[in-house]
Amino acid sequence: MSDHGKSRKEIRDELKELQQEFLSSIIDIDDKKRIQLEQELMIAIQGVSLQNEENAKRAAELIIANLELKFLNEEKAKRAAELVIANIELVFQNNEKSKRAAELIIANKELVFQNSEKAKRAAELVIANIELVFQNEEKEKRASELIIANKELVFQNEEKSRIAAKLIDANKQLIFQNEEKEKRAAELILAKEKAEKSDLLKTAFLANMSHEIRTPMNGILGFAELLKETELTAEIQQEYLEVIKKSGGRMLNLINNIISISKIESGLMETDLQESNVNTQIDFIHAFFKPQIEKKGIQFLIKKTLYGEEALIKSDPEKIYGILTNLVNNAIKYSEVGVIEVGYNLKSTEDSVDLEFYVKDKGIGIPEERQIAIFERFIQADISDKMALEGAGLGLSISKAYVELLGGKIWVESEDGVGSTFYFTIPYQKAKAKKPTKTIFLADKTEKILKPKDYRLKLLIAEDDKISSMLITAMVKKYSTVIFQAKTGLEAVEICKNNPDIDLILMDIQMPELNGFEATRKIREFNKDVVIIAQTASVLTDDREKIIEDGCDDYISKPINKSELLSLIQKYFDTYHVA
Repeated sequence: MSDHGKSRKEIRDELKELQQEFLSSIIDIDDKKRIQLEQELMIAIQGVSLQNEENAKRAAELIIANLELKFLNEEKAKRAAELVIANIELVFQNNEKSKRAAELIIANKELVFQNSEKAKRAAELVIANIELVFQNEEKEKRASELIIANKELVFQNEEKSRIAAKLIDANKQLIFQNEEKEKRAAELILAKEKAEKSDLLKTAFLANMSHEIRTPMNGILGFAELLKETELTAEIQQEYLEVIKKSGGRMLNLINNIISISKIESGLMETDLQESNVNTQIDFIHAFFKPQIEKKGIQFLIKKTLYGEEALIKSDPEKIYGILTNLVNNAIKYSEVGVIEVGYNLKSTEDSVDLEFYVKDKGIGIPEERQIAIFERFIQADISDKMALEGAGLGLSISKAYVELLGGKIWVESEDGVGSTFYFTIPYQKAKAKKPTKTIFLADKTEKILKPKDYRLKLLIAEDDKISSMLITAMVKKYSTVIFQAKTGLEAVEICKNNPDIDLILMDIQMPELNGFEATRKIREFNKDVVIIAQTASVLTDDREKIIEDGCDDYISKPINKSELLSLIQKYFDTYHVA
């Protein structure tokens, strides 16, 4: 189709395409400029008359070309301005480069100087390092020396500490030794005072013993001399004999007390714990002392609080008898009226159960300041003229020792002129009940058994003391057909060998040539059946045990009591004895 045949619409579309191509060809333009150019182009195109369409198209193209030219000129002006600015910037940059080059030269000079300085400093540092190494080596040497010195100092301090500790220990020991010396000195002073007091007491005691021995001896010898008088009646003779017997008993009791004190002082006193009935012991004391107490017009009471198996205890009955005997004797001695009471009670505490015995009297009493002293060795309470009574002052000290051996304590409650109550305790150890062994002595046969004609014994009396031999012979003469006498152990052995039918040997333990122990052992080598009863003055438990171990059947203590001797004869030769 030709241009003349185109419609207006097509021409307008072509103008728009030219507008778009023009606008698309312009690249280096900002959005604001592009919008301005587009508006100017639209106004120019709209102003073109569409009557001559072809001319209009050409005009539009011309407008576009002018616009392009104008734009290009403007762009050239911009580029020229930019080039001027770029040249100005280039000149400025060249000037800056010159400055920078000058500065760089200066910097290089400074750098050279700094490098020179660094080299100097490096050299100085090397020298300083060398010096530092040397100083470090010196320091290490000094440190090593210091370590050695410190070790030596530590060692010296340890040695000083050891020496100080030893010195402290030595000082403590010295202080302790000084304290001990002071204690020993004080103890020595006390011991000296006690010894002096003891010497005085023992001197007084010996003087008292002299009096106590001479008094019964005076009775024995004096009344024995009086018995020689022929005009004495039988009644007076019996009276004199009773005095001699009592004096002898008093002397024997004194000797026994002296022996007991000796054993206590030497530590040889021992206990023999065995089963016993506490009620039997109280009954024995009551039966033994009742005649003597009632003879003075004093009532004698007893109190028992345990019965049956509860009354069976494990203790030393001989010690208990001894304590009660001493306490009752004192009560009798210092009482003239009133009541004497003996008894016991069971006392229980958190720690123990004890039997508390007591002996109570209405006698003269004991001053409070003397109630402790009466239990000391060799001392009696000083109660003025009322002390003008017999006694060596040993009974209470022996009782105190016995009580302490049994694990108890003893004390007194007393009022001067009113009376005294002595108390002592022992541990309550209940004994196991045993079936009693029945040993029956027929009561209706007793008189018949004790008749001399029922005993026709062959006896050997081994005794080196003539008076003792005479006494024993007199006691057993009625109960024997033949009595052999031996003064030594060897004689006793020979007589037994020559008379194998001997029934009984009364063997004294202390004999010349061969003692009683050795003689008994030799006799047992050839005669196992003969009854041997040892005579001994020893009261030591070990000796009594040795007597039985060496072959004796029994023993009897000197001085020999006739009743005890006859009881032993009855024990071994009683045909009415039932076991």
